[in-house]
Amino acid sequence: MKRASPVLLFLVLWLFVFSTFSTEARKYGKKHKMHKNKKHKYGDQNNSPDGAFPTVFSILSFGAMADGISDDSKALSAAWKSACNFNGGVVIIPSGFKFLIKPVTLQGPCMPNLVLQIDGTILAPPEIGSWPKNSLYQWVNFKWVQNFTIQGTGTADGQGSNWWASSQNNQALRFYASDNVTVRDISIINSPLCHLKFDNSKGVQVKNVTIYAPEYSPNTDGIHLQNSQDIEIMHSDIGTGDDCVSIQTGCSNIHVHHINCGPGHGISLGGLGKDKSIACVSNIVVENIIMQNTLYGARIKTWQGGLGSVTNVTFSNIQVSDVKVPITIDQYYCDKSVCANQTEAVAISGIKFDQIIGTYTSQPIRLACSNSIPCVDVDLVSIELKPSPQYTSGLDHQGLCWNSYGNSSGPLVPESMDYCVRSGSEYVKRKPTGLDWALRTIATSCEAHTLITASTVR
Repeated sequence: MKRASPVLLFLVLWLFVFSTFSTEARKYGKKHKMHKNKKHKYGDQNNSPDGAFPTVFSILSFGAMADGISDDSKALSAAWKSACNFNGGVVIIPSGFKFLIKPVTLQGPCMPNLVLQIDGTILAPPEIGSWPKNSLYQWVNFKWVQNFTIQGTGTADGQGSNWWASSQNNQALRFYASDNVTVRDISIINSPLCHLKFDNSKGVQVKNVTIYAPEYSPNTDGIHLQNSQDIEIMHSDIGTGDDCVSIQTGCSNIHVHHINCGPGHGISLGGLGKDKSIACVSNIVVENIIMQNTLYGARIKTWQGGLGSVTNVTFSNIQVSDVKVPITIDQYYCDKSVCANQTEAVAISGIKFDQIIGTYTSQPIRLACSNSIPCVDVDLVSIELKPSPQYTSGLDHQGLCWNSYGNSSGPLVPESMDYCVRSGSEYVKRKPTGLDWALRTIATSCEAHTLITASTVR
């Protein structure tokens, strides 16, 4: 028998080693295949600031009891301070728990792209006496934050029923001097006062939120805007005891669209000019709205004696159902039994009501403009308002129109609405002496007011 050559022995040995190594490699690959392309979730609570994923801080990790009774405010503040230091930090309020949060201020500046993820329920203290005296007017106050998002599937419950019968009220979520803020997907309910407020803020987007308080709850505005610019509010359901959206002085470039509003007082500009103050509002678009069982629809309200102007406002494509007065300009607004008669007024111009269709329960339109400074450039386009079949008595089909000038076109129902706005030529004939000078003064005062406000709030 011949011996195997050295070359043949080497080849056999090499094949044996290679096959063994390949088998082990395949076993290792199958064993660790699950780690490929693993997605990060907020629930992983990865606290590595150097990782590829956002740094996540659950308030449970900071001592929150999550029983809805114990005070979890300090845990929320601690989680906020930690996340504030990291780009893309996330504060988690986890689902399945209730957290009692006493009045708290969550303050910046923070690193960009901070997120407050509300998946559970946060509760305000229900007893009035448990609120500190210096925090009676705000529950969760966000201050000096930029590039910030609130999101989640959870709820902020203001538990405001004890407050509604008292003279003291406070706000649920308030943003002050904040820019590039997004609030989406959460629910905000039962606030003692307004539910979501933006004050001296810019670049805000609110979408897919649900806001609710009973119809009888006083002053519970859904979203309240003041001294804020470049705001978009969209695709949300809002029903409260006051305005679904309230737009106050200092607001411009506001777009409100695709909102279900009701119950409540509709979507309002004002009241403006209270206590002879300067009110300046411009470039407002409210469109694609459904309003049901509200006191008002599209409304502008100003106090007598105020100064300033409301300009370039459009209410378009609004469906109303059982709305008391769908179209309103009220320059004699008064929330008391008697208000003093005054000649000064906020100047209103460039207002368009377009495609407002549906049913009313009191009167279709009310344009009560100032005696001294009329409403000008008011356009009524394709308005079709009919009395609600559920209300057969006490209806005023004529509406009320006073000292308003502009144009009307398209179908107008009722036909008497065609007489609500006088023609521009008639305005020129009737224009009071010195009105042009007064309007120029008003425009200048608004420009100065805007500059002063912008320079003092930050």
